[in-house]
Amino acid sequence: MGIGGSIFLIALGAILAFAVEADLGWLDLSVVGWVLMLAGVAGLITTLYFWNSRRRTVVAAPVREQRVVADRVVPVQDDQVVQEYREVRRPGRPV
Repeated sequence: MGIGGSIFLIALGAILAFAVEADLGWLDLSVVGWVLMLAGVAGLITTLYFWNSRRRTVVAAPVREQRVVADRVVPVQDDQVVQEYREVRRPGRPV
């Protein structure tokens, strides 16, 4: 729900419970106000709980040692060095 929605429900519930004195006959606005305030407080507590649990630090497991093996710069075939030719074209006008 979020903090803003919870505060809105609390404020709306307080207005209905304490400031409005309308008689609808079948609906008691004071009870509706109290229910909205309780829902807002429950939402606020839930939101703050999840925000607090999200901020906990997590200790990661130790990383295994990794070795980086470099590829050969020049390819080798049957114990003979093979020259490699690369043509690099720059982006721009076509040739």
